[in-house]
Amino acid sequence: MADWLRSQGYDLDTAGSVPEGIAAADRKHYDVVLCDIRLREDDGFKILAHCRANHPETAVIMITGYGTVESAVEAIKAGAFDFLTKPLIDEELEIAIDRALNQQKVIEENINLKAQLDMRFGMENIVGNDHRMLRIYDMVDSIADTKATVLITGESGTGKSLIARAIHRRSTRRNMPFVEIACGALPETLLESELFGHVAGSFTGATGEKLGKFMQAEGGTIFLDEIGTASASMQVKLLRILQDFEFEQVGGTKTFSVDTRVILATNDDLSQAVAEGRFRQDLFYRVNVINIELPPLRERISDIPMLAKHFLEQVCNDSGKKVHGISEQAMAALQRFEWPGNVRELQNVVERAVLLGKGDTIELDDLPSTFASSGSMPIAPVGNRTLKEALSGPERQIILDVLEMNNWNRHATAESLGINRTTLYKKMKRLGLEEPQQLMQNQ
Repeated sequence: MADWLRSQGYDLDTAGSVPEGIAAADRKHYDVVLCDIRLREDDGFKILAHCRANHPETAVIMITGYGTVESAVEAIKAGAFDFLTKPLIDEELEIAIDRALNQQKVIEENINLKAQLDMRFGMENIVGNDHRMLRIYDMVDSIADTKATVLITGESGTGKSLIARAIHRRSTRRNMPFVEIACGALPETLLESELFGHVAGSFTGATGEKLGKFMQAEGGTIFLDEIGTASASMQVKLLRILQDFEFEQVGGTKTFSVDTRVILATNDDLSQAVAEGRFRQDLFYRVNVINIELPPLRERISDIPMLAKHFLEQVCNDSGKKVHGISEQAMAALQRFEWPGNVRELQNVVERAVLLGKGDTIELDDLPSTFASSGSMPIAPVGNRTLKEALSGPERQIILDVLEMNNWNRHATAESLGINRTTLYKKMKRLGLEEPQQLMQNQ
């Protein structure tokens, strides 16, 4: 058989016993193993079991001269790719090998594609090149495969849930459940039942047993948002589960253990809450093992063009509308706005502008009236000035902010602003932004 397969162009090795076969499989990667069930005094199923446990990417085809339906079923259940009976027909053997190789190729392509998707979308919809965001990306990669508790802090709308999902997505737990619960949205009694479950009859309306969120997240990740709103008694229960990963259902006496990664988030200042007696100090130390602090959008204005473009493309894909970009005046207004609702508010503004706008570009008039009346950016002529002259002040400040943020690296600044370098150079010259030293002299 080996000689014939070599004549067909296959590269193969042979082994005459179970120990030889296992040693060969451990020494070198094989796409396919052809294994007889009877190997001298030994059983070929041992090689099958070894390959399934240690080399699952290798397809194993079992061969026997004593084939029965029962032995075929046993082989397939044990993980064999195929089961052939002697005498073997050349064509039958070659078809079986081709099928195994084709399946291995599909599996390998899927693995590679999944790896590419993880690299591209592992950060979900998190967009930004701000230096603080880049540090956060590095931190997510560093901690993803640990079980350490993570506390994500930041104002509402900064993307805490997205960071939590990114940590889960880039970890070995990615194929297990990601369970999210907003602690501030539920009263204490209902929150306890949601987290830990309850037994039948534990309270009015508890007609059956309920599985809690921690059990639902077994093997995966549980994300507890708005943790700062937890009551004093709930904080005690959370401290125990974070220490021992054990709990009892509401009304129950049986202790459950879980293997769950815990990520928490809050827009509250927990250290201040501890000082004021609203949050337990021991729980704060337990949840603050790794802290990821998300900056508000107003402190990363260089990311606004990239984020706005990202949301624009999302809305266009979902709605089918053809909007190709955002005008300079509209973008300047977006970058001058304070964004109290952060990234979430920007997403809503862009979505509204796309859906309600009439042209193929988002103009200043397509933005909510607050962008014209908030005072964040002068948009009309003042005195004898033209609109272009009125806009030059805010435009100069925006470019200056981004230049300073990028240490006056013009290439990085142009990318952050979403314009080419030639356009940036012309604007800098027109607005008197040459070099930091010259700028200091002019001031």
